[in-house]
Amino acid sequence: MTDIFKDFITKLAQVSEPDMNRIMSCITTHNVKRNTIILSEGEICDKFYFLEKGCMRTYYITKEGQEKTRLVSFDNTPVTALTSFITQKPSLEYIDALEDSELLSISHADFFILLDEIPSWALFYRRMLELAFAFQNSRIEDLVTLSAKERYEKLLKEQPHYIQRLSNRVVATYLGISQETLSRLKSK
Repeated sequence: MTDIFKDFITKLAQVSEPDMNRIMSCITTHNVKRNTIILSEGEICDKFYFLEKGCMRTYYITKEGQEKTRLVSFDNTPVTALTSFITQKPSLEYIDALEDSELLSISHADFFILLDEIPSWALFYRRMLELAFAFQNSRIEDLVTLSAKERYEKLLKEQPHYIQRLSNRVVATYLGISQETLSRLKSK
């Protein structure tokens, strides 16, 4: 399965075979059952995860006890609490498996050793951070500038698999709306 991760890396940076072998020597595989929390608020994210197969979400719980989903990750995508991973400070986020999932991970220590050793890994990291920034900025723009209806319609048009694979509860927390509002929007 690690070929999927290799393909992901090479889409962002050309990596020589010896360097790829070095990178892959740092990778650990994990099978995670549905509803498993791999990171809780207050824990330090000491692993960079890559989701090969399955579905996971990254979310916050407000002081009022409400869940706010920041990110839903599907097959072939990174899924890491990047702020905690970078700063090595306690996470404000949770990461849990919404489906049985297959994950790869690399420890924080190995990740940053590779940055020093392999220039193409550093390029991969920079490009991945750029993509993450652009995605999160777009999410913030949508939450701030679009109505609930417009956010739902955009999700339905651009990411219909969210509606198909996720529960109404998770979709509502991702869109920043109540489940009742989501039900009304779906019925129209």
